[in-house]
Amino acid sequence: MVMTAGMRNSVLAATAVGALAVASALITGPGGNDGLEGVRHTPYRDVAGVLTVCYGHTGRDIIPGKVHTEAECRKLLRQDLDTVARQITPYIRVPLPVATQGALYAFAYNVGAGNFIASTLLRRLSAGDRKGACNELRRWIYAGGRKWKGLVSRREIEREVCLWGQT
Repeated sequence: MVMTAGMRNSVLAATAVGALAVASALITGPGGNDGLEGVRHTPYRDVAGVLTVCYGHTGRDIIPGKVHTEAECRKLLRQDLDTVARQITPYIRVPLPVATQGALYAFAYNVGAGNFIASTLLRRLSAGDRKGACNELRRWIYAGGRKWKGLVSRREIEREVCLWGQT
């Protein structure tokens, strides 16, 4: 997957709204089902075996067999992104362009806030090495101990957006 013109335009438009909008645009894509996550309205096991629904929502609140509406999926995504932002923003101690912050929210949404907080990526960011931090995204391409083509593509798109506004 490469970043399509539609996704690029959607993410660029979202930068006017804020970092959470950028993350949401990356995850959902311009058509709502053509972003980094895709959407499934019924619970399923992801490649790591984690029970998942909608745009990658995980947690104890998932009811196997329940069919979620698109509105429910969007609500779960908003809540999850709000949670991720609250969890990781205190650890981002350098000013960032909106696009970079949004890409990092989308990344942390995928790998978990704890993994983001403990990452070399965050250490590089905190040291003022934004480009090096964005390049660290390329290392996060494994799930369940295996390299995944989908994660390689996802990280390249997140990296591209992460680098927007860099000098």
